[in-house]
Amino acid sequence: MAVAGLVGGFIAAPAIGAEAEAPELITNGDFADGTTTGWWWTEGNPGEVVDGRLCAEIPAGTANPWDAIIGQNDLPLTAGESYTLRYTATSTVPVTIRTNVQMAEDPYTAELSSADQISDAGEPVEHVFTAADDHEAAQLAFQVGGSEEAYTFCVDDVSLTGGAEPPVYEPDTGSPVRVNQVGYATDGPKSGTFVTEATDPQDWSLKNGEGTEVASGSTEPGGVDPTSEQNVHTFDFSGVTEPGEGYTVTIGEEVSEPFAIGGDLYSSLRTDALAYFYHNRSGIEIDGSIVGEEYARAAGHVGVEPNQGDTEVPCQEGVCDYTLDVSGGWYDAGDHGKYVVNGGISAAQVMSNFERTLTTEGADGEALGDGKLRVPEQGNDVPDILDEARWQMDFLMKMQVPEGEELAGMVHHKIHDKAWTGLPLLPSEDPQPRELHPPTTAATLNVAAAGAQCARLFEEYDADFAARCLETAETAWAAAKANPDVLADPNDGTGGGAYPDEVVTDEFYWAAAELFITTGDDSYRQEVLGSELHGDAEAVFPANGFNWGSTAALGALSLATVPSELTDAELADVRSMVTAAADSYAQASDDSLYGVPYAPEDNNYVWGSNSQVLNNMVVLATAHDLTGDATYSDAVLRGMDYILGRNPLNQSYVTGYGERDSKNQHHRFWANQLDPSLPNPAPGSVAGGPNVGIEDPVAQDKLQGCAPAMCYIDDIESWATNEITINWNAPLAWVASYLDDLGAATSHDDGHGNS
Repeated sequence: MAVAGLVGGFIAAPAIGAEAEAPELITNGDFADGTTTGWWWTEGNPGEVVDGRLCAEIPAGTANPWDAIIGQNDLPLTAGESYTLRYTATSTVPVTIRTNVQMAEDPYTAELSSADQISDAGEPVEHVFTAADDHEAAQLAFQVGGSEEAYTFCVDDVSLTGGAEPPVYEPDTGSPVRVNQVGYATDGPKSGTFVTEATDPQDWSLKNGEGTEVASGSTEPGGVDPTSEQNVHTFDFSGVTEPGEGYTVTIGEEVSEPFAIGGDLYSSLRTDALAYFYHNRSGIEIDGSIVGEEYARAAGHVGVEPNQGDTEVPCQEGVCDYTLDVSGGWYDAGDHGKYVVNGGISAAQVMSNFERTLTTEGADGEALGDGKLRVPEQGNDVPDILDEARWQMDFLMKMQVPEGEELAGMVHHKIHDKAWTGLPLLPSEDPQPRELHPPTTAATLNVAAAGAQCARLFEEYDADFAARCLETAETAWAAAKANPDVLADPNDGTGGGAYPDEVVTDEFYWAAAELFITTGDDSYRQEVLGSELHGDAEAVFPANGFNWGSTAALGALSLATVPSELTDAELADVRSMVTAAADSYAQASDDSLYGVPYAPEDNNYVWGSNSQVLNNMVVLATAHDLTGDATYSDAVLRGMDYILGRNPLNQSYVTGYGERDSKNQHHRFWANQLDPSLPNPAPGSVAGGPNVGIEDPVAQDKLQGCAPAMCYIDDIESWATNEITINWNAPLAWVASYLDDLGAATSHDDGHGNS
């Protein structure tokens, strides 16, 4: 949280004492008396004064920043007061330390938490922060662990004073002319948004890559956009269909980012978004020849030191007395946890991406086939996308409670580290013990649903694996019916997310639907038709979008598209739910000044709002597949415009796509912002996006008072707005596949997928 919005950024610091009117809170910050009075350190890195500085030898091989600390306690802070922290530090090895002003005891809530890059240059560091709470005895902690190499750390001229002018964060939004920075489908809608104080229409000009004007017109004033609190105009150039690169829109002296017009804009995004899952596999070496050498890494959690491995994982104390091999699967998000309720929806949407090619005319199964994607299983006569899904399905089924045990057939909610780890941290270097957490009904139904879908898709390619999927699914269903209200503890959030879900009616509906489609068993059909959700489009398809905690939509989408033994009338009812939901999302897109098919109540953009947008786009795309109505496909295209730059921040939320793409998402091994030797996220990784909750310290420091769609910052420390996860990339990959198919179709039909 450095001044000027730079994590780890250094600025010139005025001499200590410049704010003479503010009392100094640090004791012995200049070490002028040659003592370490007032300071403490962790065992293993004792400090001493050397040449007027406090120095410590930091040992090699610590895993986390907090494994080695130099600090000072008893710092009084006042809520609402702004403070300036200054210090100068050197390191004999370039390192990134964490500088925290925080509670001195659990939960160590931080008022300031910054990642600072320290070298031998001795540059002054300054941070300004505002305390959210009163503290009688806060703590300054220089967390200096986590380095593979031993080094000497020295610090001097440490000062903490009140009376600071609170820093004002102004996001760099670039051009006020907002467009899809990747491009527009040849025959699709082409619109943008212009941020301006003007209230009268403004002239716009569209120029091609050679700078020649090819279209012009006037903007349409839209007034104040409630999601951004910006006064905006919109403009439309849908009549331009000439393919090309380097198009720009100019309004006055303002020029948009460049973009393309064409029919194959999303073919690379389809494969990149799916490669995300291979990148995040657990239990396997990531091969640089497949994904690029900068992304190569050792296998994580296979029991090679310092890992303790996932092949023989015990439960939390008091939960069970057995161990399970739960190796494999996908790391869920920025941490190294694996969560069944996130993993289930993710596997289902990856499989649905493929299943769509079996049920939808014009969907391109070849692009997902053997030898087409970045997986190591190429050449096995199985579609690559199913190879990827299998890696996760195998893990999900391993999470089932064994026969003979209490709650046999139920599924453990999650497996992750016993305690939180810091950033950056490669999976192979994670030293934490791993633990299974209690089984839950929600996790059990995720495995029942995904397992049933797995069974029908793998039957052609591996009948034994398909049979295992179905047996696991039916066992899980029976266990869930016998234990319908075993819920996750919302306080079980140490070392990994809690993922509580108090309502599992939707998981029962989803699982019953998938089991019915796969088996045709009338008992599952009756579960579907008898559900309180069946026929209620608003309940099955929330305005806010479906997600890991609201999964009924997955069942309805499968029922609407995959052949089953529903009667014609029953099928029509399910499809009417899909189109009713799609109608509402299309209307939201049409009403939005940024074209986004997302209209949560009170503009409450939630954690992972981009995934909610993408899931709404899945519903819209499915409605288009079912009806051929261009109203729905147009709304999908406008939704992708929003994701790729036509939004209040002029931000493409997908790494590697667009001129102003997110590249510092919260992730432990794609952590270039903290460690230049590590890569940025791989292309095709979608950030969570605006979140009015701004729960993390960086977001709270920078984004207080933000308008809903402005509550985002591309900072690795902002896990509340900038995390990446499997269940956000799954709908991105699904939508990219749909749009790639749509682009191919519109190259030889009427422009809307109707031949």
